[in-house]
Amino acid sequence: MRRRTSVLVACAAMLALSAGAASAQKLRLGTEGAYPPFNYATADGKIEGFDIEIGNALCAEMKVECEFIVQDFDGSIPAIQAGKFDAIINITINPERAEKVNFTRKYYQTPPAIAVPKDSTIAGATPDDLKGKAIGVQNGTVHLNFAQEKYAGSDIKSYPTGEDARADMGNGRVDAVMDGSIILTEWLKSDAGACCKLLGTLAADPAVHGPGVGIALKKGNDELTAKFDAAIDAIRANGKYKEINDKYFSFDAFGG
Repeated sequence: MRRRTSVLVACAAMLALSAGAASAQKLRLGTEGAYPPFNYATADGKIEGFDIEIGNALCAEMKVECEFIVQDFDGSIPAIQAGKFDAIINITINPERAEKVNFTRKYYQTPPAIAVPKDSTIAGATPDDLKGKAIGVQNGTVHLNFAQEKYAGSDIKSYPTGEDARADMGNGRVDAVMDGSIILTEWLKSDAGACCKLLGTLAADPAVHGPGVGIALKKGNDELTAKFDAAIDAIRANGKYKEINDKYFSFDAFGG
C-alpha cells in the first residue's frame, strides 16, 4: 500500500509539473479592445492594433504564446490583482498604480491633448479657455485625473471608453474631449473624426502621467516583469518595434 501511495504521489507531482510547464508557455494578456489604433475589435470580432502586434512580438521574443482577452479598462488593475490575467497591456505608469501592480518599462509615450468640434469657438486649450465647458474623458485614466486636477473649473464628464466621449462630443453633449494625442490625431483622420479638430497638445505632468505607457503585472511578479523589460529592449534593438510602429504611425511612438 505504501509503495502504491508513493507511486500515485509521484504521478500527481509529474502531472502538476507538466501542467505548470504548459501554462508557462502561454500568457494571458488583457486588452481593452476599444482604443484604436492601439487595440480594437474588427467587424468579425478579432482584436487587432498596435498593442496586439507589440504584445505578440514580445511573446515571440520570450518564446511563449499570447492569448488576448478583452477587459474593460476601468477594471484592469483589479483584474490583475485577482489573477485574471498574467499581464494587461497599455496602462500609463504612475506612482499610484505602481503601489498596486508591477510595471514594465514604457513601450510608448504620448502627451495629452484636447479635441473640439470644428465649429467650436473655444480659443485655446488652457484651463481658462475651457472654464465652464464640458470636457469628456475616459473613466479610470490618467487623463481623467489630469482633467479633474488641472481643469477644475470645467464640467468633467467621465465615460466608459474614449469612443463614448468622442461620440458625445460629435452629438453636442460635451464641448471637448481629452485623451492621448496619438489617439485623437488618428481619430481625426477617420470618418468619425471629420466632425472635429485638435484644439491643442498639453504639457504632460510627470506626477500624473508618469514616464509613459507600459504593461501591468501582479505585484511581486518580478521575474516576468524582467522578461518583458528585456523583450521590449530586444524588439527596439532588432527593428521589430520599428516595423510595427511604421504600420500605424509616421513617427516613433516610443517617445523621447
